Amino acid sequence: MTTRSDQGRRLELTPAAKMGLSVTIAVSLFGLSFGALAVAAGFSFWQTIALSALMFTGGSQFAFIGVIAAGGSPAAAFSSATLLGVRNTIYAVQIKAMLNPAGAKRLVAAHVTIDESMAVSTAQEDPAEQRRGFWVTGIGIWTGWTAVTALGAWLGEFIAEPEAFGLDGAVVAAFLGLLWPRLKSVEPWALAVVAALVTTLTIPVVPSGLPVLIAAVVAIGWGLITAGRGGERR
Repeated sequence: MTTRSDQGRRLELTPAAKMGLSVTIAVSLFGLSFGALAVAAGFSFWQTIALSALMFTGGSQFAFIGVIAAGGSPAAAFSSATLLGVRNTIYAVQIKAMLNPAGAKRLVAAHVTIDESMAVSTAQEDPAEQRRGFWVTGIGIWTGWTAVTALGAWLGEFIAEPEAFGLDGAVVAAFLGLLWPRLKSVEPWALAVVAALVTTLTIPVVPSGLPVLIAAVVAIGWGLITAGRGGERR
């Protein structure tokens, strides 16, 4: 039997829900930048919306349109986007163990498993709050990101050079904002420096789109090596 207190609890903005909503608002706003830059890179209004609604992994989306805009091949763009999205597979394993979604929820959960929904969920200690944080953040960002992308794409059709309004800088700011809290030890800083160095050194000698792909491979290799060392220490 469901009591009034239970119903009130469901409607209450719990800490996890508040965190999820705040993250949703902050992240969704960057969809404006993506939408405008995608149209400037040659994508149509509907193609841009499809990238957000179906690909739905911000870093991979920016990498995809960035490679195309730089003159890279679709294969290079797809490879770069795929490599950057590999981390979501690791998140999915953790989410499956933590939330154990079933039926149709499993498909939805797989689609909205991103950095932010994972972070908000794992920041909670109570299982109910973990579930609430994941769903509020995942579905909230998917809805907001897609909607704001559409607005950005519409505005992009009237802006000849989005860079003139600082929209390209907004992408960098978004990445730095997400990366900064994670750089709390020497190793992440070292990886960030190495990835930047690899990208800088390979830009003059390889075709457009490949530098970010090479840097992603280096980052993944680094992660596998450190993970292996961690297992040996155990």
